[in-house]
Amino acid sequence: MYRFLLTPRWWGINVFVLLAIPFCVFMGSWQLSRFEDRVQDHRTVTEQVESGRTEAARPLDSMLPVDKSTAGRRVTASGRYGKQLLVPGRELDGKRGFYVLTLLRTDSGKALPVVRGWLPGTADAAKAPAPPAGEVTVTGALQASETPGDNGVSAQGGLPAGQTSAISSASLVNLVPYRLYDAWVTLDKGDAGMKAVPASAPGGTGLDLKAFQNLGYTGEWFVFAGFVVFMWFRLLRREIEFQRDAALGLVPEEPEQTPVPSG
Repeated sequence: MYRFLLTPRWWGINVFVLLAIPFCVFMGSWQLSRFEDRVQDHRTVTEQVESGRTEAARPLDSMLPVDKSTAGRRVTASGRYGKQLLVPGRELDGKRGFYVLTLLRTDSGKALPVVRGWLPGTADAAKAPAPPAGEVTVTGALQASETPGDNGVSAQGGLPAGQTSAISSASLVNLVPYRLYDAWVTLDKGDAGMKAVPASAPGGTGLDLKAFQNLGYTGEWFVFAGFVVFMWFRLLRREIEFQRDAALGLVPEEPEQTPVPSG
């Protein structure tokens, strides 16, 4: 009854199934490992940010470039404050407000974006305290440049003069006349009575949309594997039923075709 499995048609079906199932399982396992890696990265960076609050601050240049091992670590830098910008639409403690971002011009010739603090309400330059004059030394958590659209960072354009939606060298390069570090710092203590902005994990390390996409793809690949097995058994069952019907003479004969006269 199962001799049909040796026909060329079923050889092709069986080879496809034997290749498709391991491939689907492999791809599902790979996507699951990607999700687990993101979860682990999120846990590691979160713990790093927490521990960074108590460790000794290090010179800024020794912690660059910013990566998963340096994001959230405390750094120190010296220079003079220059141009000041506002970053609207930022929440803190469940309230909506804005960051006060001031460029620190260092002896290296580059400027470091420094978030001096957060204020509630609509972004207004009149509300933002002026930065200290003269030489200053700042200490805070090192942060990677933000990417619009990630981790709640607005991608809004057309903001009023003196405002930026994202804290990144790419967003600031046309707003300030300085060469910029590809990083920024949030002060340990808010300046001039402002609330300090807590450090956050860098983009791509949290349980964001990409992480849950990996988890969704994991389910899809395993469903595909199950579907291949289901269809193979369904085809097998139909073939067995056909063979039984043929053995009992229950398969209807094809009607003879009447030749069509020519001319």
